[in-house]
Parts: sequence; structure tokens; C-alpha cells
Amino acid sequence: MTLVRISNTPYGLVLIMGLVSLFADMAHEGARSITGPYMSVLGASGFVVSFVAGFGELLGNGLRIFSGYLTDKTKKYWLMAMTGYLINLVSVPLMGIAGGWRAMSALIFTERVGKAIRTPARDTIISYAARKVGSGYSFGLHQAMDQVGSL
Repeated sequence: MTLVRISNTPYGLVLIMGLVSLFADMAHEGARSITGPYMSVLGASGFVVSFVAGFGELLGNGLRIFSGYLTDKTKKYWLMAMTGYLINLVSVPLMGIAGGWRAMSALIFTERVGKAIRTPARDTIISYAARKVGSGYSFGLHQAMDQVGSL
């Protein structure tokens, strides 16, 4: 069975989205584990590191309301999800070459915005598959794979 065939089934879609989340979380958590010490090396104070981490989370979670609304109104689920993943795909590796703590802060905020854009769209896509496979299975499998990526 080819990847295209698998992704055309509801089970396959949930599996593919779970794998994408697994690998995205691996990259995110790998980068996140060193952001504090790395920002310190780049000259940021403890206050700045804490502020950037906290504000990044606030930004990422707060923007989900707006990106969810936009996703719902435009019905561009795949575009929004892929845009969010693309933002992360670019911003996380760039953190490794950030020349200063300000650039690093901007990349952390950018990464959080990417997650805010992709999450409502991704969850909507999974919810469509859940109609055929079951909500518990769909979201349970996706979250399990997402959490494995966080380890």
C-alpha cells in the first residue's frame, strides 16, 4: 500500500497526522530544551529568558482563537495546517544560528505563532476523520503520537 492510498483512508489520515505531530514535537522539544541556556550564552538575562518563554506561550495559545476563527471562516484547513508546519520547519533550525538573544526571541515567538496557526486546522482535519473512525480513537492516537514526540 502506498502512502497516498494510506492517507486517503480515515485511519491513514489520523496516522499520517500523528506522525507529522510526532516529528514536529521532536524538533520542537529538542530545540526548547536548550533555549534557556542558549539565550544566556547569547547574553540574555534570566528575566529575559523567563519573559520570552512565558510570552511565547501566551502568544501561541492566545492566537489560536484567531487562527481557529480564520480557519473556520475560510475552510482552508490544509493551507493553514501546512503554513503553521512550514513556519516551524523554518524557525526551529534558524534558532541554531541566531546571532543574539533578540533574534532568538523573535524565532521563539515565530515558532509559537506557527503552532497557533496549525493547531486548530490540524484538529479540524482530524475531526473529519473521526466521523468515520471514532473520536476517541482519532484523538487518542494523535495525542499518543504527539506525546511520544515530546519525550
